[in-house]
Amino acid sequence: MGSVTLRYFCYGCLFTSVTWTLLLFIYFNFSSESYTFSNVPFQGNQRAPWRFKPRFTKGPKRLPETQHQDKADSQFMQHIPKMSEKKLEHFSELGMIFNEVDQQIRNAGYQKHAFNVLISNRLGYNRDVPDTRDSKCKEESYPMNLPSASIIICFYNEAFSVLLRTVKSVLDRSPANLLHEIILVDDHSDFINLKDELEDYIWKSLPRKVKLVRNSEREGLIRGRMIGASHATGDILVFLDSHCEVNELWLQPLLAPIMQDRKTVVCPVIDIINADTLIYSASPIVRGGFNWGLHFKWDPVPASMLNGPEGQTAAIKSPTMAGGLFAMNRDYFNELGQYDSGMDIWGGENLEISFRIWMCGGQLKIIPCSRVGHIFRKRRPYGSPRGQDTMAHNSLRLAHVWMDEFKEQYFALRPELRVRNYGNISERVELRRRLKCKSFKWYLDNVYPEMKVLGPNEKARAQQPLNRAVKRPKVLQHGRIRHLLSGKCISAQSHPSQKGGIVVVKECDLSDPNQIWIYNEEHELILANLLCLDMAETHSSDSPRLMKCHGSGGSQQWILGINNRIYQVSAGQCLQVVDPDNIKGYIAMAICDGSIVQQWQIES
Repeated sequence: MGSVTLRYFCYGCLFTSVTWTLLLFIYFNFSSESYTFSNVPFQGNQRAPWRFKPRFTKGPKRLPETQHQDKADSQFMQHIPKMSEKKLEHFSELGMIFNEVDQQIRNAGYQKHAFNVLISNRLGYNRDVPDTRDSKCKEESYPMNLPSASIIICFYNEAFSVLLRTVKSVLDRSPANLLHEIILVDDHSDFINLKDELEDYIWKSLPRKVKLVRNSEREGLIRGRMIGASHATGDILVFLDSHCEVNELWLQPLLAPIMQDRKTVVCPVIDIINADTLIYSASPIVRGGFNWGLHFKWDPVPASMLNGPEGQTAAIKSPTMAGGLFAMNRDYFNELGQYDSGMDIWGGENLEISFRIWMCGGQLKIIPCSRVGHIFRKRRPYGSPRGQDTMAHNSLRLAHVWMDEFKEQYFALRPELRVRNYGNISERVELRRRLKCKSFKWYLDNVYPEMKVLGPNEKARAQQPLNRAVKRPKVLQHGRIRHLLSGKCISAQSHPSQKGGIVVVKECDLSDPNQIWIYNEEHELILANLLCLDMAETHSSDSPRLMKCHGSGGSQQWILGINNRIYQVSAGQCLQVVDPDNIKGYIAMAICDGSIVQQWQIES
């Protein structure tokens, strides 16, 4: 009798184990929550599902995906069970600081690259991005016999993970029969991991069509691209920056117009990858222009160009290009004079080639059905080798070669440059004569009639921001932010209208409107409806401060309500009171640990 009972008991345990195993399998594979990028503060923002699936792939060896991780990524993985899945609900929390190593990676990343390298490393080399094309683009068809493309990516001291994600996105989202090669041009980078480690990864983990060219000295973007083009053998040259991610079906829409007309130069729509969160969001359809200071700017597209039979899918004629991303017939690139090799490093080359394309018989178009994401940094993280103003040098060369009498518009704004040396331009002047290029007046009359010529005493009007919000973001919560341990409320140290002033905790005053915060759908915290709570980009040890709301997320993007904490997206840390018993009430950012000093509540 006892043996029979024991046998049935064992059968019951086995049945129960199998049942729980099946239930857990179903739960983890079919009940994962998806999230939306509703907090991306840009016009044209697309809501797209996302699931937290970190890919840790840094390293030269090709391993199974779950084994791709380096030391820093391993430390991150060790914390995930302790932090629990709920604390990683938001994509932006991928930048959370867990330890001093994370802090060093984040701070060094902003210093060296001007974006969040910690998040980039955790994303790995592959990720899905939202398809930001117009729905009609998905109905477009393209010829089967499109020309082949050589992708040229010039880089200098680029973040390893960002560079590899650029390359992998091209490999993953480009038809193999059209992708002739990817040429990486290293412009004499200093970083160690861009030496042997990069070569090893390319050799062991990427197809042979990925090639690496090393410059023996710093040449700059302009000459670096010319070097890359000299190694290319594909029909079409496609130039990309080293911090991009191409989108779905991006290549065919660029190649088709060039196949129809070899003198057509095309650019994709440049989507936005936020420098602080690396969230990918759609950009509005705009076209390139410039001002008389010879700075590129974005212009709205005239309604007449969007109201044709092709609607949002029609190619848009653009007076200028941004310069980082474009495609061009390789033979035509050489015939048209490539780039001006007398220009240095960076700056002005995009306007020079734009003027040259239009004035010498070509045309420049933006292709709405081709989308490429680009990390828009708030500053250039590196300068010129000898500290020279290459923008001024290059602008002088293009003004003297291409702008005829209209160069006086430039000198009216920069009179100090009239006597500055700009090198020998005889070769470029001869190129213009040989190509029988039209006058700059023709360009203004026929390509960019919107450009107004300034009178002798006129000043150029400041450009209005294109993506300025047309309506206020929806308010999610408002009230006082009370610290649960001390019972005090977050207030301005001095006055809520003082730009740059820090915030502290003070005794809550129900009659004081200057303690009222607004928390909106852009994840901004706005005090007294005046200024936004902000964190310094490179100094996360600084106290939070009040700054003008810029609407670009990152340093002003906060997440409330998870375990009563206030999480700062750019800093990757949580808000806490330094010393609850101190009358000064100082507030700082710290590693999120769930402690009582990091718990807050908005009270209406």
